[in-house]
Amino acid sequence: MLKNLCQKVFGRSLWVYHANSGGCNGCDIEVLNVLTPYYDVERFGIKLVGSPRHADVMLCQGPAMRSTSKALKRAYEAMPAPKLVFAIGSCACGGGIWHDTYAVKGPVETVIPVNFYVPGCPPRPEAIIYGVAVAAGLVPKSVAPVEFKQTADFPMPRYHPEELKKQGEMVIYEKLSRI
Repeated sequence: MLKNLCQKVFGRSLWVYHANSGGCNGCDIEVLNVLTPYYDVERFGIKLVGSPRHADVMLCQGPAMRSTSKALKRAYEAMPAPKLVFAIGSCACGGGIWHDTYAVKGPVETVIPVNFYVPGCPPRPEAIIYGVAVAAGLVPKSVAPVEFKQTADFPMPRYHPEELKKQGEMVIYEKLSRI
């Protein structure tokens, strides 16, 4: 439903406003990397704008700081009516490593409503592009199956000291039990 609404409302191109509310700038660098000619997001119609008054989408990096929360809220309110907000990175999604410090209010959603989350510390540029493109309905959502493989043979063997038998200089375990 949200995908159809996004395609209808943002059918042409997405104009993106980039807002950093006080993180370590790791996610900031990755977002700027997305905007370089190497990734060329303009082929999807995604364009960076300098004012929130012209933006359809706000990309937020960093946690909601006490010192920048009013400016972040003001920028959100300046955006025109159909608007999307992305929380980019672990700090914007959950507060990151500063989630319980005196200067941090928490994740960005404590100040403004967030529509989509792109986790990671920092997330790769491909993940940011994919998140925005899926939200805008430009590409279909796909999930790759994950298969976990156990490298060690579990349960681990457990040896008891009373089951040791010394033969010359070598120590041999007589009985092997599993945990």
